[in-house]
Amino acid sequence: MVESFEFGRGKVQLADDGAVAQVLHPDGRRVLLDDGVDGAVHDSLHAWGKGFVATDRGAHRFDAPAFTRWRSSGIDLMYQFGDLELRAGRRFGERWTETYELRNTGSDPVEVGSLAISTPYRDVYTSSRESLTGAVHAHVWTGGADAWVWAVPMDGSGPGLGLQLTEGELWAYSVESREPGTSSNIRGHIYLHVTDHARVPGAMGGQPAITLAPGASYRWTWQLAWCDDLPAFHADRAPLVGADRLAVEVGETIQLHDGREITSSEPGLQYVEAPDGRSRIAVLFHEPLRTIAERRARFVLDRQRRPELPDSRKYAFVPYDNESGLTVLSSAWRDWNDARERVGMALLLQEVRDRGWGDRAELDEALTGYEQFVREHLLDEHGTIQDDSVHQNAVRLYNFPWFARFLIGQGDRAGATRILNRYYELGGDHFLAFDLGPLLSELGLHEHLVRHATTFIGYGDELPPHEVNYEQSMVAPLLELLVSAYRVAPDQIDGAELTRRLPWLTAFAADQPDVRLRHVPVRHWDGYWFGRLRLWGDVFPHYWSALSAVVYAAWPRELVTPDEAAWLDRAEDAILRANLVSFAADGSATCAFVYPSCVNGQPAHIADPLANDQDWALVYALRALTSEEPA
Repeated sequence: MVESFEFGRGKVQLADDGAVAQVLHPDGRRVLLDDGVDGAVHDSLHAWGKGFVATDRGAHRFDAPAFTRWRSSGIDLMYQFGDLELRAGRRFGERWTETYELRNTGSDPVEVGSLAISTPYRDVYTSSRESLTGAVHAHVWTGGADAWVWAVPMDGSGPGLGLQLTEGELWAYSVESREPGTSSNIRGHIYLHVTDHARVPGAMGGQPAITLAPGASYRWTWQLAWCDDLPAFHADRAPLVGADRLAVEVGETIQLHDGREITSSEPGLQYVEAPDGRSRIAVLFHEPLRTIAERRARFVLDRQRRPELPDSRKYAFVPYDNESGLTVLSSAWRDWNDARERVGMALLLQEVRDRGWGDRAELDEALTGYEQFVREHLLDEHGTIQDDSVHQNAVRLYNFPWFARFLIGQGDRAGATRILNRYYELGGDHFLAFDLGPLLSELGLHEHLVRHATTFIGYGDELPPHEVNYEQSMVAPLLELLVSAYRVAPDQIDGAELTRRLPWLTAFAADQPDVRLRHVPVRHWDGYWFGRLRLWGDVFPHYWSALSAVVYAAWPRELVTPDEAAWLDRAEDAILRANLVSFAADGSATCAFVYPSCVNGQPAHIADPLANDQDWALVYALRALTSEEPA
């Protein structure tokens, strides 16, 4: 049995056990994972409103209620486990309100270490069209009493579904159901936590332990509503603490909305609490970009090569384990090999060298050696880029523009052109590699550029799947390509085609008051593919978020209003600064910060110990700095 309730412009469907089975968006899409469509990962055990509690007296999951009372406007439920009783009430109308109350019915105090409710948003990448027309991005903020979730259709259209906490506090979120079988195309089941102290006490600025005396209870309420856009959702909110800027250089000042000012002479992430301690935000004080880049270059030169090798492979840049102090051997795991994304380290050294920073002779020697490695082990006479120095028969189109960019930096424009021509011979018209628009423009390859852009305009919302079926790092390079083509051939590329697709990109992020999250697009698999811990789950920030910053900076201002242009500028700056959190004062770095408190029950909110491919974030930050400098 499914009972349906009107909820504003949409509907909520409840299963016979009172759990929320589905939320229907006004446009017809399903907002939650569905037993039938998403059965490979979702079932009723993870339905909205079910969850778990861990205490010093034992742990329990709650599913079948001990008591149910249906009402014309909703339902009341009661779950019992041990000496605990959880009551849940759902009421529907123009708004949807849920209240939960956990009570200690025993005679002894109970310490609650983790308490979570499943909210299985349909954040999936089945295909680009299905994602854009049938799924949502769930943007989560669990900063205490100011907690909220914004679930927005992936095409950026309205309305979105906003959840805001109106009573109590939420301090964490975790993710379950991330497995190799579902790979990178599903975000998993999102659980909202009153606390996750028992599993990760230090996560997200610290998780409280909640002690319930005999007869005492803890109560929290959230309210959901359809809102036309994110500003409309925030219009009803009054955060206890907030700031417009979340990242500045050391010594600079961050102005809080309540009038307080904070500053720091030391770099690092800081949590700032509301005066009553019921809410917090996260800000970053970072060192000057030159300091970060030079230290990182020094670290790469000293530790991320393999001098023990007898040939030019000793000049290649490879991953490094910050805990063991060893470089990493890739074997069959291609995301740890000596090519692919690791070319970002070479590009970083070029950026440092070309600015006159660092030791010019040492940088030249390192880059000359790396160029020798590329020519001897990766690049053939046709312009094909091999996947690494071992796998000589594997072609990955992503690699081509990266190495073309490297050759340009070494003064070989002809070699770069040959690589890009080969890219298109191998089917590049139907693939969205990164940096293509700027490269093709710089090399005067306008025929490739316009043809490629026209091909993807023709695809509409049915983009060819890449290594993931749909993702921010497909949409950002698509828009980067279209912007470049629009600039060189405005008579052939309609600006309306750009405008229609920009919301696809902006929908990947929201404006949570944590420097790792604000304007940073969702990406939730690179801890597994690129890290040593092999953790799935949200990575915030991920360096490819910089691709969004590139698009925002390059966006033709004649296609947006002044207010929209100002938003693009703020978002670009926020993304590039957020990524600086990945670089430590000693020059070490992390390839992935897995943000949820736990993933599949494994404690997270942790920086992976592997330095791998994160240097692209510095490359893009330095390029942006170049574009801002006076001519």
